[in-house]
Amino acid sequence: MKVERIGIDIPVYDLSLIRELWEGRVKKYKQRQKKEEERISKSALAKVNEQWQYRIACRKLKSTEVTALQCYLERSALSELHILPTHNDDNDADKKKFIFELNGKKWMKLPEDLQYMTYLKEWHIHRTRIPEIPTYIEAFVDLQVLDVPKNGLTKLPPEIGKLINLKELNVNYNKLLSIPPELGECENLERLEMTANGNLAELPFELSNLKKLKHLDMAENQFASIPICVLRMENLKFLDISNNRLKDLPEDVDRLESLETLFLHKNKVRYVPMTMTNLIHLKMFIISADELYSIPSQLVDNPKIKFIRLYDNPINTENEEMNIDIETQDERDKEFMKTYIETLQDRDTQPAYTTKVTLSCLL
Repeated sequence: MKVERIGIDIPVYDLSLIRELWEGRVKKYKQRQKKEEERISKSALAKVNEQWQYRIACRKLKSTEVTALQCYLERSALSELHILPTHNDDNDADKKKFIFELNGKKWMKLPEDLQYMTYLKEWHIHRTRIPEIPTYIEAFVDLQVLDVPKNGLTKLPPEIGKLINLKELNVNYNKLLSIPPELGECENLERLEMTANGNLAELPFELSNLKKLKHLDMAENQFASIPICVLRMENLKFLDISNNRLKDLPEDVDRLESLETLFLHKNKVRYVPMTMTNLIHLKMFIISADELYSIPSQLVDNPKIKFIRLYDNPINTENEEMNIDIETQDERDKEFMKTYIETLQDRDTQPAYTTKVTLSCLL
């Protein structure tokens, strides 16, 4: 086995130049995103696609049910809380889709009428002070998206396992201590995000049943290893387990045979097993290299893999006025990595290593 030995020589640059460079890249990236969103919003194809998606999503609704529900919405207080019924001018009952949105610290509990709106397809609840998801969510069997980040949730109800049509679950930046094993019954789940829940350190084995899961983000938690259930998610394409407590990777990591993207940076991984070379679909692999001493050369030399070693070079300051809260810093790190990865995708080759400098100091 050929093993590459890695030094820790770190180039030093003018911090103001580095900051200016990345701020420029972030600005350009946001501008490109905005232009693309404007292009899509003006595109006739997008509107046609939206109409067909509405038609497909509402096949289960009978015309009498839709009419009754629309009448209820018109006189319900929920219409003021951004439940958005969409209907066409031809009174075609098939073209309806219902979304519930709630945003703001003033909300400490969900509106009572919500429990009767079991036809909803999506919940989007952001930045409230609602401490938990109600148990009556089990009645929302048509729910496909449960998007509840930054609410201070301390637990998820076991009844979440009744959401057999759920495809996306986002519980980022909450205060969850555990994930209910019943979530493993949501067999149609394709995307699961649980970033920055503080003390989250384990996942139940029952999540092994999530065979359709393609995207898993468990960054910024307390995982000391990749959970066994994750290694059994055979269709997983994207895994972000950065900023945890990993020191080693399991030898059977190649069970993730569909994996295309793996983020391991901000861990203290020392050794990458040879079995990583069996991941034939792997396209991007990012890892912190400060304590890394052994990597299979096949990963380093493979032109099909964008293999990035990050060298963290934190610069501390004693000026307390410059300190920012952890959540804000984590969000900035996420934005930094997103922009950085976007630039990598436009390159034919990747840099051999990158030195990441903390820019929260006084310049």
